[in-house]
Amino acid sequence: MEQTQAAGALTGNVLFYGQPEPLNPELHGALGVNRTAKPYGFVTQTHVVPLTVTEFAPASLSYPIVFVGDAKSPIAVMGLRQGENLFVTADGEFRMDAYIPAFVRRYPFVFANDDQQQRMILCVDRNAPFVSDTPDVPFFENGEPSAYTKNAMQFCTDFETERQRTESFVKLLSDLDLFDVREAVFTPQNPDGTAGQPQKIAEYFAVSEDKLKALPLEKLAELRDNGALGQIYAHLVSLLGWDKLIALAVSRAAPAAANA
Repeated sequence: MEQTQAAGALTGNVLFYGQPEPLNPELHGALGVNRTAKPYGFVTQTHVVPLTVTEFAPASLSYPIVFVGDAKSPIAVMGLRQGENLFVTADGEFRMDAYIPAFVRRYPFVFANDDQQQRMILCVDRNAPFVSDTPDVPFFENGEPSAYTKNAMQFCTDFETERQRTESFVKLLSDLDLFDVREAVFTPQNPDGTAGQPQKIAEYFAVSEDKLKALPLEKLAELRDNGALGQIYAHLVSLLGWDKLIALAVSRAAPAAANA
């Protein structure tokens, strides 16, 4: 995200945000959001969403949690291919049994870096479909942030704290050399019922159970005491979710194939 305003140059690039602007009463005094029962249409075009480490346990019940890129950033995998989310309908409704990541719930707000002032400032995505100039819930009241905006700022502040905690968690695992490269493989069924050719659908980083077991007892105790061990096991359990993800993709593809 790159934007130049009076507050300074904002830098960064954040998933979902098309036109982020520093929130202020001069620009956005008449704006706010409209309530909608299905607000998550902006998630339908992505198959992965970033997670913080404290979300591993609830998210593990819905998605595979894997680590990607040089930074080994943790993500929830919501689809098998780019542009397809298997947990959000085209009109913006999340599956009722699915965990909604904090990265999604904070939208349309986000913190951005103000390089001139060396601070984080609250931004809003002006392109968000539920941002309106005839809002149900205003951003400002009498020139001051509304209760809704104050809650959003607190949520983003808490999210930033959890993001930094997540970076420390990943660094700890990297320092202990616990990561391995893994593949997710799908074996389709031929029309005659036999197994087809296996297909690689993803390559990612995951914690190695063998490396984890090989750690000295004092290191395992340290991971247990600082809470990291529980998060590691939530991640490992979540990898069973690849089968669920594949089943969802197959069930969605079946009607399309029948109508072809």
